Amino acid sequence: QVQLVESGGGLVQPGGSLRLSCAASGTIFSINAMGWYRQAPGKQRELVATITKGSSTNYADSVKARFIISRDNAKNTVYLQMNNLKPEDTAVYYCDAALITGREIWGQGIQVTVSS
Repeated sequence: QVQLVESGGGLVQPGGSLRLSCAASGTIFSINAMGWYRQAPGKQRELVATITKGSSTNYADSVKARFIISRDNAKNTVYLQMNNLKPEDTAVYYCDAALITGREIWGQGIQVTVSS
């Protein structure tokens, strides 16, 4: 089994930065790719960014050039550096692990609020 624990959310002013962390534990070898998704009130969950085992990355158009996803394999941790945050970035952010079996594992979610 794989467990994911997110940290680093909170309240930030527009134009500010936050870094989210997602620490994976358990059967790490079964993880194929990891990513971040978000869900704003009244909206569907959407992709933010993903990173493969080989560190290939993919971003939603809305966060390109502002967010950076990275991974530290030694720490089994994936990060999401969020810069120049906007009020529309306010959402619950979820860490996701795509397993080699095709199954998806989700973290518990963490709130990010961008407001003055």
